[in-house]
Order: sequence, then C-alpha cells, then structure tokens
Amino acid sequence: MRVIMTGGGTGGHIYPALAIARGIMDRWPRAKIIFVGTREGMEKDIVPESGFEFRTISAKGLNRSSLVKAASSALKVPIGFWQARNIIKEFNPDVVVGTGGYVSYPVVLAAGIMQFKTVIHEQNALPGLANRALGKRADRIMLTFPEAAAYFPEDKTTVTGLPVRPEILTATRREAASFFALKEDRFTLVVFGGSRGAQRINRAVEGLVEQLSANGIQLIWITGEQHYATIQESIVSRGNIDNVRIYPYLFNMELALAMADLAVCRAGAATLSELAVRGVPAILVPYPYAAENHQEKNARYLEKKGAALVIIDEFLDQQTLAAKINELLNNKFRLLRMGQIMKNEGRPRALEDILDIIEEVVESKKEIDSP
Repeated sequence: MRVIMTGGGTGGHIYPALAIARGIMDRWPRAKIIFVGTREGMEKDIVPESGFEFRTISAKGLNRSSLVKAASSALKVPIGFWQARNIIKEFNPDVVVGTGGYVSYPVVLAAGIMQFKTVIHEQNALPGLANRALGKRADRIMLTFPEAAAYFPEDKTTVTGLPVRPEILTATRREAASFFALKEDRFTLVVFGGSRGAQRINRAVEGLVEQLSANGIQLIWITGEQHYATIQESIVSRGNIDNVRIYPYLFNMELALAMADLAVCRAGAATLSELAVRGVPAILVPYPYAAENHQEKNARYLEKKGAALVIIDEFLDQQTLAAKINELLNNKFRLLRMGQIMKNEGRPRALEDILDIIEEVVESKKEIDSP
C-alpha cells in the first residue's frame, strides 16, 4: 500500500495524521508512506522526528485580517496545487489521507482531480475550511464529532472518533498513584491548558490551592513551561504542597488521566477524545482564539450531552471556577453521571475503524483498476 498523508499547521492536525500513519504501518508493515506539509508549519519538525519521509509544498493559512493578506494567502493555493500534483504523480499513491489544515487542501484537491482515491478526517465539531471545501470531492469523510456530519454528504460520512495513544487506554489508577506519590482513593483534580499552558486557567487555580487542600482534594497541575517557575515558587512558599503536584509539561499524560476524577482544561479535539475514552468528566475552558471558535463548539457538544461544564475564557476567574468545582463536589451522583456520559462518547476503536475505511477505499480502487 502506498499512502500520502497530509495535514498540518497545528498539532491538532499533525498528531492524528501520525497516529493513522503508525496504524497503517502496524496493519500493513510493507506500506510506503510519505507526508506532505509546509516548511513553516509544526509538521516540518514533528514528522521527520517520527521517522516518516517528508515533502513540502507552498501553502499558507487564510489571513482574514485584511484583504491584502487574504489575497496573498489565496495566491499560494495554485502554487501548492501544482507542487502537490507533481508529488502525487511521482509517488503514485493508492490513497491520499488528509487530516485538515491549510496544507491539506491543495494536496487532497490535486489528488481528487487526478482521479486518485482520497479520504479526509475532521477532528472538530465545526469542520475547518479545508475539509469543508474538500468534502464534496473526497471519497470518504471520517469525523470525531457527530455534529460535524451536517457539513458533509451523508452517504460518504462516518463518525469514527479520533485515534488516541494505546497507553491512554491501558494506564491504571494504581500505577498513576504510585508515579505521583498520591493516594489512590483520594479525589483528584487534573488541570492543564495544552502544551504551552493557559495563563487564565493557571491564575484561577492558583487562588484555589488552599481551598482544594482544605477539602482533601489532590491536584495534578500542568502549568506550561512559561508559567511553571512563578507558580511553583508561589505554591511552595505557602507550604501547601503535600497533595499538589506541579509540572511544566507532563510526558506521562496517560497517568494523569488515569488518576483524574475531574479535569479542568481546554477543549481541543485530541484532549476531549482522551478524556472520553477514560470517562473523565470535565470543566472545559475553550481556547478563545481557535480558528472559527471551534473549541467552544467542541465543548458545547459535550456540555449538551451532559458530560462537561463550560466556562468561557473571558469569564473564568477564581470564584467562577470554585463555584463549578463545588457544584460537582456537592452532587456526586451528577459527577458520576457526567463520567458515564463522557465514557459513552469515547471511541476506543477509532483507529481500527479509520484503517478499515482506508482499506475499503483502497480495495475499491483495485476493483476499478482491475481488467
């Protein structure tokens, strides 16, 4: 099997592509995979470090701040299209898989026009511009959130979920308690704001440490590199550190989720997929500058289902967060129900379902090509 993977700009598009690529290699060890991205996006570092061949085209996200900048972005599309066309012609893939982001648009578009099979995966409840534009042309569309189906042709669309790392599924609370040196049977709050942290979340939590400690709540807090030193110094100076574990970044995130009775975090698709397969209820604070406010759409979907509470970033402060936490602590049945609903939203077979669809598309190509 020969596969072109494309998607980039942010980790939300890159990591699902890598998960799918690794899944392809596990199922079809002789598969040949190349990634197509840009020289400017995060993928230029992440993909080669993951061991996959990486090719580049010219592409730029649509800048809506002015007509001049928007026009400059649009002018790169035909250039990227012809560059992608040359890569596709040379590589001759069985299928092109796009996971969104501006780089995926010219690649998947070129593949479709050239009559190659194409599959796209949309991570968010509100699909990105690239995937919305590609939906009518792609052979199959795979979704994380059912709500996104309204933007795509029904007969080609399947809700698969988003692949999560195997260790997210297998980590146990016992090993997590040992790793963090916390009590296995004590209520544990896990707070994180993405790889760079979230200053507004950190500020709200910083003022709650004494209250959490007084209520016997354990806290695992991932602050982000930028805020870590100041927060650590502040908390240590108060002496309330016995039940608090603070990290700038946590490579063993699966252990934090295994320990979590409640999470306070952003609402990126990957984060929500990991919370869901673990059944962790959450207070979600959507990142306000996400493209087209898609994180709030993700969060509202889970809020509507009853799996999460939502606080808009600009309204988050110590008092608001404390009220939400206390609301759940004072209603253990509701908290338990939220966890059950979150678990029901999880799709632990997401990767297998995605690979099944890719296989179906490739097999359909073989049937067409055979005399």
